Amino acid sequence: MASVVNIEQVPVSKPPPFLYRFTTQEYHRLLEAGVLDEDRVELLDGWLVFKMTHKPPHDGTVLLVQTELLPRLPPDWVLRVQSAISLPQSEPEPDLVVARGPARRYLRAHPRPGDIGLIVEVSETTLTIDRETKGRLYARSRIPVYWIVNLVEDQIEVYTQPRAGKNPGYRVRQDYARTQSVPLLVAGQHLASLPVPSLLP
Repeated sequence: MASVVNIEQVPVSKPPPFLYRFTTQEYHRLLEAGVLDEDRVELLDGWLVFKMTHKPPHDGTVLLVQTELLPRLPPDWVLRVQSAISLPQSEPEPDLVVARGPARRYLRAHPRPGDIGLIVEVSETTLTIDRETKGRLYARSRIPVYWIVNLVEDQIEVYTQPRAGKNPGYRVRQDYARTQSVPLLVAGQHLASLPVPSLLP
């Protein structure tokens, strides 16, 4: 049985008045003009945020999760790896995204919230950002299921029941240890139970 965590929402302080928040359109124009390098930054809630350098444990774990998820997805769903998604005022690049297919529908636009069944972030140095900042973004966009593969505490955190509004967040968090299996749920369908050791290094 997974442990259920009571999630306390972290209040968001107001930024200093001299900071500027970008729209996704402005962000795209800066990328197209070569002002920004999309390999170095992502847009989170209007802020330009530097991406962390990937280390072998992170990238290796992304591959482990990809290997477990891919054969279990129905043919009308695709798995995107470290690719952008489009949210209101944000364009993050999650480690893995399960999105509605076919793959060719994303040749002209990134997946939007209604296209997404599951987001997975592999987290080590970015654990606080993944839990708080990205957790709020994904909940506000009503992403139904969000996983954090937590390399710090050696567990899988599964967030469900997103709440939007002024204080967005996930109502339910369940933590799965190495002795347990994680249910793979996409669009309300139980696809598999994945042993936690198969997802962790």
